[in-house]
Amino acid sequence: MNYPYMPKSTALWLIENTALTFEQIAEFCGLHELEIKNIADAENSKVQSLNPILNGQVTREDIEMCEADPSARLTLRQEIVDAQNAQNKKGVGYTPKLHRQNRLGGILWILKNYPELSDGQIARLMRSTNPTVASIRNKTHKSFSDKSISSIQIQSPVVLGLVSESAIRDAVAKAQKSQKKSK
Repeated sequence: MNYPYMPKSTALWLIENTALTFEQIAEFCGLHELEIKNIADAENSKVQSLNPILNGQVTREDIEMCEADPSARLTLRQEIVDAQNAQNKKGVGYTPKLHRQNRLGGILWILKNYPELSDGQIARLMRSTNPTVASIRNKTHKSFSDKSISSIQIQSPVVLGLVSESAIRDAVAKAQKSQKKSK
């Protein structure tokens, strides 16, 4: 089953901007209905909403159709499904120059949101090196000495197109599993 990129962020946007039922949102995002209720009940969430219409994951017409008929279900656009399937088969390959400049911001985002990941796991995810990730973690990277650190866009590498969400999920699950074994 294919789900939207960043399902919790997408769910938050759907809750705030549509009249879809929790069941419809849960099924579309691949989350449990209670998770959707918790997202809706949270007054100050760390999750930033993500518009699935702007991302091309779903159309406004599909949302309006599902708002009118509670038994109807949202589905990802076929282009997104095909892109996710291709990405899952071969992984993320070549990184365009535009996105390579954002790699530092993606690594910073992963370090902030998933501190349990090792430098090696982050380096594999972001197609970087262990010393680079270690220097970013320790704030000794050359960009930290420049005044350009404020110009770095710290954003999810999934949104930046540097890594797939499933790859991050797998790495986090592996890290949590190894932490449980070591305890």
